[in-house]
Amino acid sequence: MKKLVDQKIFEKIHQSHDFLIVSHVRPDADAVGSLLGLGLALINQEKNVQMVLADGAGRFEYLPKVNLITRSPSGKADMIIVVDCSDIKRVGGLKAELGKPDLVVDHHKTNDRYGVYNIVEPDQVATAAILFDHLPEWGLSFDPEIATCLLSGIVGDTIGYRTPNVNAEVMRKSAALMDLGANLADIYREELVMKSFKAYKYWGSGLSRLKVQDGLVWTCLTLADRLDIGYPENDDADLVNILSAVREARIALIFVEQSQNEVKISWRARPGWDVSGIAYEFGGGGHAAAAGADVEGNLEDVRKRVIPRTIELLNQQTNELEMEKTT
Repeated sequence: MKKLVDQKIFEKIHQSHDFLIVSHVRPDADAVGSLLGLGLALINQEKNVQMVLADGAGRFEYLPKVNLITRSPSGKADMIIVVDCSDIKRVGGLKAELGKPDLVVDHHKTNDRYGVYNIVEPDQVATAAILFDHLPEWGLSFDPEIATCLLSGIVGDTIGYRTPNVNAEVMRKSAALMDLGANLADIYREELVMKSFKAYKYWGSGLSRLKVQDGLVWTCLTLADRLDIGYPENDDADLVNILSAVREARIALIFVEQSQNEVKISWRARPGWDVSGIAYEFGGGGHAAAAGADVEGNLEDVRKRVIPRTIELLNQQTNELEMEKTT
């Protein structure tokens, strides 16, 4: 069945000339790397490709040809592809432009399978890792720029190979991408080490409000924080990944105020705990170890709804783990 789907995708790609590739709002390294990696592979086949992110590519200037990414599409496409996006709502204002995408490539376990063809592999560490496997099946090849984009997606979504789903196969794929021309040291430094001065100031606002209770650590970032500091993005500058390293916490949670009536929530979980379900409950999705949702309501009301429910989930899963140990 998998080979048949790959063959259908191969045919659709090679029968098409004009492509539109999109990914989710507040894009991370996997979204941008997958978008660019696939887009550049198609351009190398002399296809006309629009790569579009509603929020732009922000801090990913280190990726090759990132200047090709735009914020809105123009004209019609023979083939529409969505990468690293669990549901169509997450493309933001681009949703109306897409209809039913021809192809969805994703690794989120909560993916809605909303495309004509859906390559959804939740066991993969990143959408970029899925593309590494499938590009050759679709008649597309690699070059150093494509390898750099895909390796960036893997490094970003594994937080530098620190997530529990990293295995020897992931390392072999990474080594293969290095052999193809990707520079792991440069990617690691740009994606995980270097931050802007404003990002660190932004972190300070969140860290000053840090709280911990019953194995949950959480904080919030407000619109006022962002405006006062001049932080240019509408994300958390990856602060949630720092919170996940708090020793006393099994689950980390961050609230990022998007407007007076919308809050972006991100959860991170230690191995053994699963936050994908609670994210789905609040209208989002993701993985066991990392998930998120955009929730309507003001910041205080959303916190009052989400924190008790997350603690309830944490306690329930902790009890289940304890029962497993005694049986």
